[in-house]
Amino acid sequence: MKKLLSVVLASAMMLGGVVTATAEEVVDLPREETLYFGGQQWGTVNSWNPIGVNQNNAMATTAQLLGSRTLMFETLYMYNFLDGSLTPLLADGDYQWNDDLTELTIKLKDAAKWSDGTDVTSADVIRTFDIGVEIGNGVGTGYGAYIDSIEAIDDKTFVIKAAVTEDGTPVNPLKVNDFLGGVLIAQAAWIDTCVERNGGDATAILNDAAEDVVWSGPYTRYFDDDQKVVLVRDDNYWGQDESMWGKLPVPKYIAHAIYADNAATEVAFKAGEIDVDQQFLPNIQNTWLEEGLPISTYMEDAPYGVCLTMPTAWYNMNNSVLAENTALRKAIAMAVDYDTIIANAMTNQSPSFADVPRSLMNPTEGEQAMYDHEAVADLQFAGNDIDGANALLDEAGIVDSDGDGWRDIDGEKISLNAVCPNGWTDWMAAMEVVAAAGKNIGVEITTLFPEWDIYQTVFTNPSQTEYDIFMWSPDGAGPSMPWGRVRQFLDSNLAGVENNWTGNWGQYVNERATEIVNQIPLTSDPEELKALYTEAIEIYLTEVPSFSLMYRPAVFHAVNESVWTNFPEDGDGRNIPPADCTDGYGIAALYDLELVG
Repeated sequence: MKKLLSVVLASAMMLGGVVTATAEEVVDLPREETLYFGGQQWGTVNSWNPIGVNQNNAMATTAQLLGSRTLMFETLYMYNFLDGSLTPLLADGDYQWNDDLTELTIKLKDAAKWSDGTDVTSADVIRTFDIGVEIGNGVGTGYGAYIDSIEAIDDKTFVIKAAVTEDGTPVNPLKVNDFLGGVLIAQAAWIDTCVERNGGDATAILNDAAEDVVWSGPYTRYFDDDQKVVLVRDDNYWGQDESMWGKLPVPKYIAHAIYADNAATEVAFKAGEIDVDQQFLPNIQNTWLEEGLPISTYMEDAPYGVCLTMPTAWYNMNNSVLAENTALRKAIAMAVDYDTIIANAMTNQSPSFADVPRSLMNPTEGEQAMYDHEAVADLQFAGNDIDGANALLDEAGIVDSDGDGWRDIDGEKISLNAVCPNGWTDWMAAMEVVAAAGKNIGVEITTLFPEWDIYQTVFTNPSQTEYDIFMWSPDGAGPSMPWGRVRQFLDSNLAGVENNWTGNWGQYVNERATEIVNQIPLTSDPEELKALYTEAIEIYLTEVPSFSLMYRPAVFHAVNESVWTNFPEDGDGRNIPPADCTDGYGIAALYDLELVG
């Protein structure tokens, strides 16, 4: 029988208002009070700084479009990737846009408080944005171009004023929506303290350890070293007010051991040492069908999870052979055996392109309803169409003119490479299938697997000519989707961007596609939006500047029910996304958990 904590929470040390424990006190946390996680924290935490950078603090400071992690710091709203909704968290009720989409008004909950007992106010939201712009953190770089200012109406009401063009048109209201669910709000008073002790130096502020930080969420720092990170529930959490959850989350402790790699994490998960696991497990169904383990996924049958993104093969338009020959690009894409990729690389944890025909949308019902399927049906391809690809190349005059078995253009053999990082085994398997497709249609494609540190510098270089067909994933979900993904695939404004992590990695240029990308954020009529998205998909499937290889969950969510149960399940009527019980509206799962037995 595991020993209990040597001391209770009341005896723990207090540093700057943050509860902390010693290493001995967290050797064996009470199992019936602790929810263990895996696959999220790699390496030692650098800081607890909500306005910093490089925190390497997965459980406390993860801010992301598909749902920020609100265990310790909170967002205005919680994004739900199941239906695209934004549920109020710090905010009170729905946000309100004015008619010309230049001002968005939000009220904060009266009950919302910081851990020091003070109210969460408009000043906190304003200071979080302003300091981001001043020091250039993720908030500043991500939203400074879309938000002009945030101004208080009173302590609990504020207006976000969108950045506008010279004619008064908002730059992009959709990016303002991203702010609502993506930005962790920090306390203005604490920000001022941090700025003062660092003499206003931006670099020092960004790297402040923030051991005295004030929080608003249901958990706070308890312990962290190079072996483990533990958060403890704040039993004074404001969210137990009836205006929010009406109760506290069930687990008292949130713990994450730091494992060496995925293999070690998998062993711990199967042993029941991890309750919630965020990692890709090949053939995960075998854990319950063959091994008889109490492991489950959001869906009982394949694809087992909610697929939100599409790892994609991008054509490098700096290669003139690819840039000037649409038929070649489409033929390769048509010939790829996607079912083999899905079976081997994803072990069927992805719907097929026959089940969900390719477009610019992820497989969720909400996005699939946003374009006219019939209008593009004759352009969609499910793959392994060798005859069709060969016919397309023959018609384009791309033939084997010298009889060596390989097609050529103007007497020059077509020779391409297919590239992804070494060690990314599912992607490597996909690139091998792409190479095999080339062989089947007489186009030489060889695989190349450089190390990640090299790969990342090449594919983000807009002038690179080293990689012809290379893999990267567009974003999966968020309030600005699917516009953000369409932008990543088609926006010419992203071509030529140095150190490009934003999108259009293949340097594709299409003037009309860019016009559509610019129109969508300013269009509110559903039918007009549908027409714009459909036209964008028509351009994409006609020009084929890239081709997605599979659908894939943006977040993997598997649970071991040895200790805890009542996790979100498809069809349970709760509308809680499989977001590891922590991200966006996925945190609602923590309030429903039950002990087994």
